[in-house]
Amino acid sequence: MDFELTEKQKKIQKTAADFVKSELEPIAAELDRTKNREKLLAVLRKLAELGFMGITIDPQYGGTGADTVSFSLAMTEIGRGCSSTGVTASVTNMVAEVIQAVGAQELREKYIPPLCSGEFAAGGFALTETIAGSDPAGMRMSAVPDGDHWVLDGQKIFISSAEFAGVFVVWAVTDKEARKGRGISAFLVEPSFPGFRVGQLEKKLGQLASPTNELIFDNCRVPKENLLGVHNDGFRIAASELAGGRIGIGSMALGIGLAAMDFAAKYAKEQMQGNETLAGRQDVRSIIAENYTRLEGARLLLLRASSLKDQKKFYAKEASMSKVYATEAANKACHDALQIVGDYGYTQGCPVERFYRDARVTMIYEGTSEIQRLIIARELLR
Repeated sequence: MDFELTEKQKKIQKTAADFVKSELEPIAAELDRTKNREKLLAVLRKLAELGFMGITIDPQYGGTGADTVSFSLAMTEIGRGCSSTGVTASVTNMVAEVIQAVGAQELREKYIPPLCSGEFAAGGFALTETIAGSDPAGMRMSAVPDGDHWVLDGQKIFISSAEFAGVFVVWAVTDKEARKGRGISAFLVEPSFPGFRVGQLEKKLGQLASPTNELIFDNCRVPKENLLGVHNDGFRIAASELAGGRIGIGSMALGIGLAAMDFAAKYAKEQMQGNETLAGRQDVRSIIAENYTRLEGARLLLLRASSLKDQKKFYAKEASMSKVYATEAANKACHDALQIVGDYGYTQGCPVERFYRDARVTMIYEGTSEIQRLIIARELLR
């Protein structure tokens, strides 16, 4: 088994790390505090220019043409700098990827290049509903044919980047008589389509610069050609793309955890307690060692899932394993980093306070830790 990265993978990782140091880290705290949309959008445009909004996308559509391992490496580095930026990039990559995977050629040519180039600031992934979060097969939103259009009615909630996404992948029930999960289809919806509007902005604990909104569809008319993939095959598409999305969120969480421990380790080496530094204490050294070990394990799980995906092998179990392990390792790292830093870590302005808040949601979106364990057990016991 070869653990060495290719030259292309190393270049993508370094480019992402350099971008974080020069562009993201200097403004991350400000983005969190002010939610400055102009600065966030400017950063997203720069990411697009570097090729980070279509990492696995074919160059014929404006993508980078890299692999999933490269995607994971890049999301880890971006997560180190600003998770609000990271989640936007991760979801946008996922939207571009699903269009490339199952979209008709006309849809690929119309929607993927603007996502990769930054013409669209982001893509939106609209699956969750009030009663259909961990169980998306139970969604209620409907789509019925009407001449040359589909008419969509219902609401979606907790949709990242909703305020500035250029296109949304939206799921709706197209056959109410079908068995649960069977009669669902996916559509590409533009913000300008009649009957579509972005609803209330959620007030969140963390990742504050990334807007999260509800979407409202009131007789929203979507051209028939914007059906994504095969009619009534939408749930399979969602399940497949969520597996890939879990690699992105797990990788971003890994970055947050590493950033938290890097700060705590540096602080421990500099902070005196009595006649020695914090880093001289065995209990602090043990905490640092245990967390970096867990985070390195998370990295290997993520790269394993990414490699299986690149080989076009079944990877849902490994994606869930990597997501649950990485996000929980990141949350533990942020918890322990705050404990090392102490009172300062609990104050606004200390990066660890932001990391602590930002990490928490990674165990929830793209499938909760509980759902990941159900998926893992289902595959192991199949």
